[in-house]
Amino acid sequence: MTNKFPKNFLWGASTSAYQVEGAWNEGGNGPSVQDVKEIPQGTTDFKVASDHFHRFEEDVILFKELGLKAYRFSISWSRVMPDGVVNPEGIAFYKKLIKLLCENEIQPVVTVFHFDLPLYISEKGGWENRETIQEFSRYCQVLFDHFAQDVPLWQTINEQNVMALAGSVIGTSQKSMKEKFQENHHMLVAQAMVTKIFHEGNYQGKIGPAPNIASVYPASNSPADQMAALNMSALRNWLFLDVAVFGKYNHNAWHILESIDAAPEVTREDEEILSQGTCDYIAFNYYNTMTVGSYFDKENKLDQQSGFGIPGFFQTMENKNLPLTEFGWPIDPEGFRFTLNDIYSRYRIPLLITENGIGANDTLTEEGLVHDQYRIDYLKEHIEQMALAIEDGVEVLGYCPWSAIDLVSTHEGMVKRYGFIYVNRTDEDLLNLARYKKDSFYWYQELISKNGAGESDEN
Repeated sequence: MTNKFPKNFLWGASTSAYQVEGAWNEGGNGPSVQDVKEIPQGTTDFKVASDHFHRFEEDVILFKELGLKAYRFSISWSRVMPDGVVNPEGIAFYKKLIKLLCENEIQPVVTVFHFDLPLYISEKGGWENRETIQEFSRYCQVLFDHFAQDVPLWQTINEQNVMALAGSVIGTSQKSMKEKFQENHHMLVAQAMVTKIFHEGNYQGKIGPAPNIASVYPASNSPADQMAALNMSALRNWLFLDVAVFGKYNHNAWHILESIDAAPEVTREDEEILSQGTCDYIAFNYYNTMTVGSYFDKENKLDQQSGFGIPGFFQTMENKNLPLTEFGWPIDPEGFRFTLNDIYSRYRIPLLITENGIGANDTLTEEGLVHDQYRIDYLKEHIEQMALAIEDGVEVLGYCPWSAIDLVSTHEGMVKRYGFIYVNRTDEDLLNLARYKKDSFYWYQELISKNGAGESDEN
């Protein structure tokens, strides 16, 4: 690879609190929705996870050895304010983590909400209850006051669009579309409110959203399929980013919501808050693209992979041009370049990749090695396409693949691993939770040392 990345490019990696920390009932931590949701049979819960809460010092030293310039992690709302009152032990934990990162020249990149709503808020109606907007604002104010001097990049809500469109899959919502998009609206207002708080507090740094963005391909060159792709993009992507960047809803997405009786109630005060709380940059997660055609009756469809459709607007379809991971996710490196350009040409503000990676059933050898060439290949191909996007003129702040260390997959447990560092446990047995560096660890270490340029093509 001969492409040059910016001198201060943030080569990083990511995790989330409930998937990596463990210590679910220690340090004053309170329960979140992730602690009480139904776990698929045969997979682990999140009570111990990767035990990062107890081993963060060891992990940060490994992150330093890996060469990370940034570590994107989430702060657990229920660890910081388990019952609406600040928990000093929770604040102390994150202060120690952030201090250690800074001492090791790793920039903390913080997501304030990553699927783990405190249970006490959920029991009062969760995001469907307008009071949660104020609860979220108070929580974020606490975080800014305690940590903003050391955290230059903040993300408000991780994958809000996934929560709205597939909440039942990740254990955050099992409600009607009308209820989901009212919840979603309250999240958008809350996001704008805390963005406004951040700006008015003159904190150093940037704040932005962190949706999962997937550019949408039409299944054919027919006008109907082209329109289907436009509609899916509006609902899947631009609804969430238009509000964050422009302070108002995307018109196509709003039309779809009205058509399916899912348009939320929006007050005049909401409109003012949305217009006043626009973001500084866009963080986003990329795993693959999507392909859609014009809607057809499900009983007549040929493709059994087809999963989501709205009558009259679009129907998701399989893209037979793309290979799949062992867990059935499409692999589309060229789509990464396309998505980066798609976002940047629309919004023209800096971008930060906060997740990208391949989940696989890694094997630890008797020698303590993990040969994950498939992960190296996946990341290499995506980084090459990111480099081309930068050459295209896209402003990219950094790249934080998922994940820094093995953690509990949201609904596939420890079988589906993403990390550069192997955690020795299974779904059934905690074993010794020892850390082992995978082959991808050494590959990424070398790539970072050369700022992404000119790494060996031996692999």
